[in-house]
Formats: sequence, C-alpha cells, structure tokens
Amino acid sequence: MSLSTLSIKRPVLTIVLNLTIILFGFIGFKFLGVREFPSIDPAQISVRTNYTGANADIIESQITEPLEKAINSIDGIKNITSSSNQGSSIITIEFNLDKDLEAAANDVRDKVSQAVGSLPEDIDSQPIVSKADANSEAIISMSVQSTTKNALELSDYAENVISQRLETIPGVSGVQIWGQKRYAMRLWIDPIKLASYGVTVADVRTALSSQNVELPSGKLTGNTTELTVKTIGNLTTEKEFNDIIIRSENDKTVRFSDVGTATLAAENIETQMTQSGKPLVGVAIVPLPGANYLEISEAFYKVFDQLKKELPKDIELNIAIDTTTFVKKSVTEVAETLAISIILVILIIYLFFRDWAIAFRPLIDIPVSLIATFFIMWLFGFSINVLTLLAIVLATGLVVDDGIVVTENIYKKVEEGMSPIEAAIKGSNEIFFAVISISITLAAVFLPVIFLEGFVGRLFREFGIVIGAAVLVSAFVSLTLTPMLNAYLMKGGEQKKSKFYIATEPFFEKLNTTYATSLKRFLPNKGYSIAIIIGCFGLIFLFFTILQKETAPLDDRSGFVMRMSTPEGASFDYTNRFMQEISQLVDDSIPEKQVSLVITSPGFGGTSSVNSGFVRISLKKPSDRKKSQMEIADALGKWVKKYPDAKTSVIQQPTISVSRRGGLPIQYIIQAQNFEKLQQKIPVFMEEVTKNETFSIADVNLKFNKPEINVTINREKAENMGISVLDVAQTLQLSLSGQRFGYFMKNGKQYQVIGQFDQQDRSKPLDLTSMFVRNKKGELIQMDNVVEIEEKSNPPQLYHNNRYMSATISAGLAPGKSIGDGIEVMNEIKARVLDDTFTTDLGGESRDFVESSSNTSFAFGLALLLIYLILAAQFESFIDPFIIILTVPMAVAGALFSLWLFGQTWNIFSQIGTIMLIGLVTKNGILIVEFANQLREQGKPKQEAILEASVARLRPILMTSLAIALGALPIALSLGAASASRMGMGVVIVGGTLFALILTLFVIPTIYLMWSKVRKHHPEFDNLDLLEN
Repeated sequence: MSLSTLSIKRPVLTIVLNLTIILFGFIGFKFLGVREFPSIDPAQISVRTNYTGANADIIESQITEPLEKAINSIDGIKNITSSSNQGSSIITIEFNLDKDLEAAANDVRDKVSQAVGSLPEDIDSQPIVSKADANSEAIISMSVQSTTKNALELSDYAENVISQRLETIPGVSGVQIWGQKRYAMRLWIDPIKLASYGVTVADVRTALSSQNVELPSGKLTGNTTELTVKTIGNLTTEKEFNDIIIRSENDKTVRFSDVGTATLAAENIETQMTQSGKPLVGVAIVPLPGANYLEISEAFYKVFDQLKKELPKDIELNIAIDTTTFVKKSVTEVAETLAISIILVILIIYLFFRDWAIAFRPLIDIPVSLIATFFIMWLFGFSINVLTLLAIVLATGLVVDDGIVVTENIYKKVEEGMSPIEAAIKGSNEIFFAVISISITLAAVFLPVIFLEGFVGRLFREFGIVIGAAVLVSAFVSLTLTPMLNAYLMKGGEQKKSKFYIATEPFFEKLNTTYATSLKRFLPNKGYSIAIIIGCFGLIFLFFTILQKETAPLDDRSGFVMRMSTPEGASFDYTNRFMQEISQLVDDSIPEKQVSLVITSPGFGGTSSVNSGFVRISLKKPSDRKKSQMEIADALGKWVKKYPDAKTSVIQQPTISVSRRGGLPIQYIIQAQNFEKLQQKIPVFMEEVTKNETFSIADVNLKFNKPEINVTINREKAENMGISVLDVAQTLQLSLSGQRFGYFMKNGKQYQVIGQFDQQDRSKPLDLTSMFVRNKKGELIQMDNVVEIEEKSNPPQLYHNNRYMSATISAGLAPGKSIGDGIEVMNEIKARVLDDTFTTDLGGESRDFVESSSNTSFAFGLALLLIYLILAAQFESFIDPFIIILTVPMAVAGALFSLWLFGQTWNIFSQIGTIMLIGLVTKNGILIVEFANQLREQGKPKQEAILEASVARLRPILMTSLAIALGALPIALSLGAASASRMGMGVVIVGGTLFALILTLFVIPTIYLMWSKVRKHHPEFDNLDLLEN
C-alpha cells in the first residue's frame, strides 16, 4: 500500500501527522535567533604589545618577530598579519572557519606566554591577547558631551561608568572610547633648570620611585586586639608631586618644583574627537567575531535607558550611529517580500483552477512546509536571517508545485467520471513517481551547496538546507494531506463550474490547441532544436564575459567611513587642522548628513599614528533623501581629491564580508623575503597603479619617508669621560619618550605618572645635544661631547603577512569597474613589474571575491552531475535524463541575459539563483518525459506519446513555472532600500524560468523524439512472483 493510499484510507492519522509537523515548526520558531547573515566570521585573535618610545625597526625585530615565530606553529591558522608601529606591535591571527574562538584564544595565549621570555625586559606590560580583530569596526556608537565638564572628566565617566556597563553585554568584545583623555600626572621638566641645579632626569625618576610608595607594613598584635599598619607614602596631588625632594646637600634642598612643574593632565594628549567642530567623547561597541548584532543591540538599548536615568545632570548621552537598524530593516523587508510572494502564488493557482475550493488544496502545502522548516532550522542551529528568509520566499513557489501536480491529476480523473476516492488513489499513485523525482532533484541541487568550502559554504549552507527541507516536507504533504483532502472534499462526477471558469475556459482551451498545433509543426524541424541549444551556449559564453563580477552589490546602509592619512612626519596639530577642514566640507556639502563624528589619531586599531584619522558619517533614512549612499560617497570621493595635503579614502561597508574590517575593495598584498626588495619595487608598482584608470584612488600602507634622527655615540670619547652607552640612551629615553615614571591614585583608581621635557625644549635637533649626562665621578657632561646626530628617513610601520615582509596596496574602483577588473589589472602590473622572488596575496573584499567565485563553479558542476545520476537511476535510462538536463543551458542563457538587461552583476546572489535554476527547470522536463514514457508503455507510438504528454502537462508546467517566477518577483523588484543587493537572485530566477519555459515546451519534445529509445522488454519480468518463489 503506497503512502497516498494509506493517507486516504486513514484521514485522521494524516491530519494528526501534519498537525504535529506544524506544532514542532512553531516550537522551533520560538527558539530561533535573528541576525543579518549567517555567521561567517572566523575566529580572530589579536596580540598587542606596547613599548613606549621604540621605533618600528626595534618593535619588529624584538617583539613582533619572536611572537610571530611562536604563534606560527599553532594548528588551523589561515593567516597571520602584523604591523610594527612606533611604540606598539599588533599581530592579528585569523583561523579557519571551523576553529572555535575559545580554543583559538587559548592556543595563542599558550604560545605568547612561552615567547614572553625573549621580549625586552622594559616593555610597558605583557602582550595583551584579545578575542577580536584589532581593526574590526564598531557597530553602535554614542557621544558623551557636557557643557560644564572637561574632556578628562568626561573620559573618566565614559571609562569607569558607561564602558563598564556595556562590556557586560553578551557578544561584546570590547568598548572603544574615542577621543579618550585619561588622567595622568604629567611631570614637565626644564632641561636648563636641571643643569643649573646639577641634577639629571634619572635623578628625578629615582627620587620619585623612592618617595612615591605604599607598602603593606604588617600588623601589631596585643593580648586582645590587633592593628594593621599601613605606611602612607604615595603621592596624589599636584602639590605633593611638586614638593618631591630630588636632592639635598648640606642645607640646600632641590625640590621638583625647582626644575619643572607637575600638572594633572591627559595621558594621551594627541587624540581628539569632534562633532561639527565641537569636542566630545565617543563610546563605541565592538562585537565578538560571529556575535549576533541584533541581540547585542537589544541588550544595549536596555542598558542605555538605564544609564540615561542615572546620568549626572550636566552630562548628555546620545546615540550617534547605530548600524544594527539596517539589519533589522533588511530582515523585516524580506519578511514583507514573503507575504507578497504568498499572495502572488495564491493568485496564480486560483487563476488556473478558478475555484477556491480546489485551489485551497495545493495551497495547504505552503503553511505546513514553511512552518515545518523552522523546526529543521532549529535542529541545525541556524538563525532567521536574510538568507534563510530568502530561501523561504523562494520555497513558496516550489512547495506548491507538488500539490498542483497531484491536485491537477486527480481533478482530471474526476472529470473523466471516477469517484473522488478512486480518483484520488489512482491520480496520486500515477504521479507518485514524478513527485518524488522532482522533490529529490530539487533537494539534490542544494546538496553541493552544503559541501562548499570557506565562507561561501557557510553562507549558503543555511540557504540550501532550508530550501531542500521545505521541498521534501512539501513532497510528504502533497502525497498525504493533498490526496486525502481531494478524496473527501471533492464532489463526484462533473464538477460545478463557477461563472469565472465558464468565461475563461475558452482561453485555456485555445492555449492548449494552439500549443498542440505549434508543437506538431515544430517537431519535424529537428535542426531548430539543436540550433537553439547551441545558440544558448553561445549566449552563455557571451554574457558571462560581458557581465561584471563582484562578491555582492552594495546596499544603502545610510552611512560610510572616510579614512585620512597626512604625510609622514606631520604633527598632531597639522593633522587635526586638516580633519577639521574635512569636517567643515562634510557639514557644508552633504545636506543628507545626520551625524558626522571626526576622530583625529584614534589611538586604537591596527595603525594608531598621529598622522591618521577617520570620519564616520551617518545619513538620513533612504526615504528622507533623494541621493543614494553610493552617489553621496562617490561625490565626496571626488571632492576630497582637491585636498592634496592628505590621502583620503571613502569606504562603504560591503554587504557580505568575512571580517568586518572595512577598507577599500581592492587589497593587493605584495610579499618579499626582505625589506630592501620592497623598498626597490613598491614605488614602481604604485606608479603603475596610480596611472591606471581602473582605480579611483590608490594607497600603500608601507611608507618609506618618515623623518628620523639617528643618534650615534662615540664610544671612545664616552669611555674617556666615564659615560656608558646605557647612560646616554637612558637619558634620551627618559627626556623624550614620555615614559611612565610610576603610578598615583585618584578616586580609588590607579593612573600613570609620565615624565618628559616640555614641548618647547624638545622641538628641534639642537635640543638633543644640549642635554646633560652624569659621569662616574658625578660630573655633568653635555651630550654633544659624545654623540653625533644625522637626519634620515625610515618606514613608520613595518608589516608582515604570513611571516613575509609585506606591503598592502589598497585601491578604490572607478565608477563602472568591478572587483574582478581590479584584481585582473593588479595581476597584469605584477607580471610587468615584479620578478619571481615576490609573492602576492589578497586581503579583505578581494580575497572574499576570489574565494566565492572559485567555489560556486564547483557547486554548479556537482549539482548537474548529481541531478543526472539521480534521474538516470529513477528513469532506468542514461538518455532520458540527458534530454531533461538540456533545459539547463536554456535557463542559464535566459538568466545571464536578464542580468545583463537589468544592469545586474554576476555576484554571490545571482550565482546561487543560477544553481537553483538547475533544479527548477529540470522539473518541466521530468513532467513531460515521465508521462511520455508511461504512454509508450501503454503501447502508444513515440510521436503520439510525446505530443499527448506535452499537451497534457502544459497546464501544470505553466502553473508551476509561473508560481516560481511570481514567488521570486518581489526579490527581483527589490522593494525597499535594504534589498538592492539581492535583486540579482530574483532577476536570475524570473528571467531563467520564463526563458526556459518557452523553449522547453518545444525543444524537449523534439529532442525526446530524436534520442529516446524504447525500453527492451524482458518477458521474464512479467511473472517475477513465480520466479522468486
């Protein structure tokens, strides 16, 4: 007894089974999280080490190199990048997707702790290992401002109150404070006064260390009580620091106030954040790799409301930029698309059956299958995101297919005079094989998607499994619930026709007869069919070469970032003036702007030099402005070229990116064995890139022109005068680098004491030589007796990529150019300029693009092969499935033509749509070939069988194809600002199905007539039962 017969025989069991499926679906739905895209963030760990005053060279050789060497041996690393800057080393390790974040962090900590022994002893602190990419972007930022409090007090409130609260939100990796000014006791020392009192900077530091102490001194114990003893020797106020005794001889006492001044000021003087020229402090949230932004956002707003209530009266807290609103919007837009699709599919089915009672039966597939899918999503640990919802939108058109085919067949049988129950049993069993075949074929298309490697695999695994699951559930429903409903709800004999039916039936009959006569005429011209198929391959080749290729089109996210770098050696004040000019430009020329935050020398992230800065701009809602984000960003990109004082790039967040670093779309990494080779070739390479018209802007991160002063010590002279090299180096370090001399307490928190010469005493090279060093006899010797200075230029930062010395060339694309074009041009320049000793790599969006394109072609091939094998097994023939698969080139040609026609690109969404097409269009072929084979088994000749089969299946083919096309239509129309990137998928499916539909109806019957063979009849199989017993 088949499944359909059983379900017709036991209606209550069928209803219970289907209700159970719905119930589990609802339970699954309750537990699903919501996010924008499936998590494709790899585990990323960064290691930061600070060594104040050291230049890039020293940082690279003494810190970065030993740490990288140790980390390199960890299992599962995808790549290691590092930058050695003035005063700090940052190493970012990206792991393979399957590596767990916690395990990765622990592995890195183990290796770092082993390597610590080989680092310099006087580094500021141990290397800090954190679970995030050092360059990842913040998702929500707020501004903290006040009319009465200064930046120091605001930063203190932001760090000790706001940031503490936000860090406890699950999924937050860290909280950045933009424009932060931490308290520090600044000891400004005057070198002339030092010399006149006969003291050195080292004396100041020694005096501070011996007088600023707090030691636990033990306890006094009597017979009945005990007292704890605490020696209070720590200094807390400016006056106490000014009164430190540096030296006292006879009755002469030299205090710190005699040689300098102590003031309570900021630890980092060289950073500032402004909004339209007004200074303020920003607090921004950086998520953990793979965290759910919507959950973070929800928790954040609860904390934000609480903070608002507790704020002191004179502090204002505002949300500056929240990127999660776009995520919410895109998810709700897909949900709206789903509703539109369902309505369109219902209409198309009603138009064909023209009777609500009958149309309702295949439609029951939609709620049951879609709701059941949520349970399967929950089982696999998926989330509700743009891709899983898109899968459900596309599934609405697919899940009704089986129901339509079954209902249509039963309907015909009843019309022929069978009783409804008999018609239901016979009709569903006759088509049982075709339904199973179509469903397995469709589900098989998505199998290769599940096997895809890398981030594309991660992205589309959810998409594939959701559609596959929906289709399989719908097959089950249409073979149980649909026949059962038809058996008991349909009236016997001639069906009562509605007025609408009577009015429109002549049209449908005309459609059938027209098709039958056209097909009869077309069948003898076999050459046409072959020509059409060859033509389709030609079209595919043509359009595939002209179409632009990219990872995914940009969405209008109502915001972008501008990054600036002024020339090497530019001071903080110069950079800040330039940033204010740009801020003015943004305020004046972008009326669509909502907020612009300007940050000079941020002090966090991979490169935190004083000559860098960024502007984060958030725009009004798309509905409130005429220009799109892309147009505004392009215009701004043109305007900033008029400011030659700095390199400025305008960066828009890509729709899909693996690590949320931001950055220009082309990131081309050049690697060499040593620094000299890079120094020789990079300028030549950059010259070629700048000349090329494919790029709108280009920059390289490795610069060679930071001015430096090299101090050489004459060792003989120094020895004769009783000075050691260490004395000279230490004097310079203490006077100029702004190193920590110690700590002090304020409001129960510990802050740094920083000593340094005053600004005007360290502004020119001559100031170096006029310092004094104490020799062994206690005499003061002037520096210029023992040192020589020369001016040079050196790189401000040194970069490594996978242990090679590297330089990354970042480029923005000129309008009308795609990432594919950009990478191609870079490779051409590489072939011309670089020799074989150089290797190259890609980063950022470029790497994602190359990974995604190589992956999907494999999936496409595998999907075709799988379908062919499944069909061969089902049809027990190697030729029939080949005939069916010929629908694919027709669909793909239609898809690529539609993309070109509507100005879309070949991207991840259109690729996945094309893979989906394979399953959608082979379905038409299956219906025709399967029915023709059945008729031939009943003894009809080949031509008559294929004619009858094609005409008989015309309506279900039209109905299912239109249901799919209309289901995908809302995606192709991209209603709403947040859905522009997904248009490609809709265009491919609508264009491909309609194009293939028209051609299939003529080409497949002709090819069938030419190639299909009669199955050999073995009389032994007629009485198998006798043979087996």
